[in-house]
Amino acid sequence: MTSENDSAGAPRRQKVQAAEVGTDILKGLAELAPATSLSRLAEHVGMPASKVHRYLQALIASGFAEQDATTNHYGLGREALLVGLAAIGRLDVVKVSMPHLAELRDALNETCFLAVWGNKGPTVVHVEQALRAVTLVTQVGSVLPLLGSSTGLVFNTYLPETETAFLRDEELAQPGAPDAAELQAQMTQIRATGLHPVHGLLMPGVNALSAPLFATGSKLAGVITVVGAASVFSADTEGSAAERLHQAAETISLRMGGRPPE
Repeated sequence: MTSENDSAGAPRRQKVQAAEVGTDILKGLAELAPATSLSRLAEHVGMPASKVHRYLQALIASGFAEQDATTNHYGLGREALLVGLAAIGRLDVVKVSMPHLAELRDALNETCFLAVWGNKGPTVVHVEQALRAVTLVTQVGSVLPLLGSSTGLVFNTYLPETETAFLRDEELAQPGAPDAAELQAQMTQIRATGLHPVHGLLMPGVNALSAPLFATGSKLAGVITVVGAASVFSADTEGSAAERLHQAAETISLRMGGRPPE
């Protein structure tokens, strides 16, 4: 015999289940953006097409989905986009990166820092110091050279030309600056691996390894760097430190809704 509590709980459970199905379909629309057919969406979310179609009609009515009258394909609606924009607005690369930088520092016992693009170039905004800290180039507020640091070279690779041109031309005019062919080779390597190592470039005896962070639209949001003494930190792009750095950068970028440009 069904109790009163069970009878009252049944509609609530049904509502929860319906909400879960609706959010799964919304996620599917986002993952298959900008538009997808009903059959492809149903296959993607693992539901019968008739069920997906029923939920899509409700989502369209509420503005969370829309259907193209020409192709009959479905995509996210205005309300879903507004929710997404609100969520993106709450994300802050420093806030998102901090716990992952701390984990990276603990795993490697090397200093890790985050830099963002400031009005004077790559600027350190957060540092997780290791016990054997290299502090000279990793203080909050430090501005790093564009072409003379692993951090700067990653910014030079992914930022628009209009943002880096003035600083790059200024540094290229200095003695010892890389030539155009060398710089292009570095950029190609960074795009291929998602990492950039330097050995004693900014400071003799200090190695660094950097990785880009991306936000929505494959926009460069910042660069995270591991830095340490050459005697204990090799900055090898094939080593365990590189693997951990790359994983941390991917996790942060995913949280920011970003991915490397194609």
